[in-house]
Amino acid sequence: MSTTVTTKGQVTIPKQLRDYLGLEPGSLVDFAYTADGQVVIRPVKPEKKSRKKPSRFDALRGTVKLGMSTDEYMNLIRGYDEDKDDPGFRNVK
Repeated sequence: MSTTVTTKGQVTIPKQLRDYLGLEPGSLVDFAYTADGQVVIRPVKPEKKSRKKPSRFDALRGTVKLGMSTDEYMNLIRGYDEDKDDPGFRNVK
């Protein structure tokens, strides 16, 4: 299999190889040299995700209620409820 190098130095990994390596959009790959001078591409195994606090948007996923006003929705996604206890927060309308 061969592919062309773009002017930016990019190449497209042929689908057959992507499928074989289990590569999907956003996958990390590692390039390495072998002792005989060849180059090898390997998928980088993702590390186990740490239990970090979900983002404000992850926490909101699927929570919008029908009939919610635009202001209520914007306050919800902006996290104003979280900020109300912050002494530096000023509720500007």
